[in-house]
Amino acid sequence: SPAAWNRLAFSLLMSTIGGVGLWSVVVALPAVQAEFGVARAEATLPYTLAMVSFAIGGVVMGRLVDRVGIMWPLIGGTLLLSLGYMLAASAGTLWQFTLAQGLLIGFGPAATFGPLVADISQWFTRRRGIAVAICASGNYIAGAIWPSILQHFMSTAGWRATHFWVGAFCLVTMLPLAVILRRRIVTPMPAATAAHATGQNALGLSPGALQALLAIAAIACCVAMSMPQVHIVAYCGDLGYGVARGAEMLSLMLGFGVVSRIASGFIADRIGGVATLLLGSALQAATLLLYTFFNGLTSLYAISILFGLVQGGIVSSYAIIVREYFAPQEAGTRLGIVLMASLGGMALGGWMSGAIFDFTGSYRAAFLNGLAWNMINVAIMLWLLKRPRPRLAAA
Repeated sequence: SPAAWNRLAFSLLMSTIGGVGLWSVVVALPAVQAEFGVARAEATLPYTLAMVSFAIGGVVMGRLVDRVGIMWPLIGGTLLLSLGYMLAASAGTLWQFTLAQGLLIGFGPAATFGPLVADISQWFTRRRGIAVAICASGNYIAGAIWPSILQHFMSTAGWRATHFWVGAFCLVTMLPLAVILRRRIVTPMPAATAAHATGQNALGLSPGALQALLAIAAIACCVAMSMPQVHIVAYCGDLGYGVARGAEMLSLMLGFGVVSRIASGFIADRIGGVATLLLGSALQAATLLLYTFFNGLTSLYAISILFGLVQGGIVSSYAIIVREYFAPQEAGTRLGIVLMASLGGMALGGWMSGAIFDFTGSYRAAFLNGLAWNMINVAIMLWLLKRPRPRLAAA
């Protein structure tokens, strides 16, 4: 309905603004490392804790969405996000910055991703794949827009002032959007319930077993995904190209990830979430391998664009799988658990890549480590794809 599409537009805007919490720490990594005089692995700790907090927040906020709707989780998340940025701006030590980044900036925007995607999935049936993909693109649009903006202000006003004003901006823009999204759908459509029953029976797996497999797959693919996303800025600095070039590559990577994510929605509406995820994961592995062979400036720009194009639809495919195989009433919690696993993989991969760099002095081994983890995800999706799949058209 028009109301559903309008809600999708406001949800996308909310996700784009709140997504700053995922990317600011990546852009600030070199400046924070220099100011506090720490090693690369230590400087990555704020990102790691933020991803862990974001993952836990996704489950907590998802349960709240299943119970009370999306508005109150969004309001609470906005207040935590804004407070976190203002406290990070005045941090005197790395641990103070890490706690502000991890516990507040990490937890706050959790409601603007998985829970928001779960909420919007209740408003669509026939076009659910594309609707979920568009909503899930918010954090990638944020990744395409925010890094260059943040890099500009960090280089001119400093990272502390930038953090303070980002917090103020989030407060005045996100609270009104949360109120706009206050309406909720309490009773799922019969077709959705029928599709859930058909899909789960056809797979022949218990809900717990399928949940565990999806969680393992999410960890594996996101350990691989985190290597370019978390370290491309620092990598370009190490190669002598400058952190500004790295921020541009990150923006391109995530901007083209939006294209990939939306395209994956159309694909998922036709071949299902598992096949779509397998396609994206296999292509991500191939692109990671390219990073080990080429490190020229032009090559890195091209590979970063390609990486965005192939991996953008991976995370949103998990949302489609959850809606295909689990009850609609559980969507927020189930998706929150899968996204918690994926963000745990991002946190683990971000730290692991930094530690491998500190040990070896280069990122080549870190890229190969990501590739190995990626193949675990490919194996799980191949196994699921060989099992009987639901026939949702009749439902």
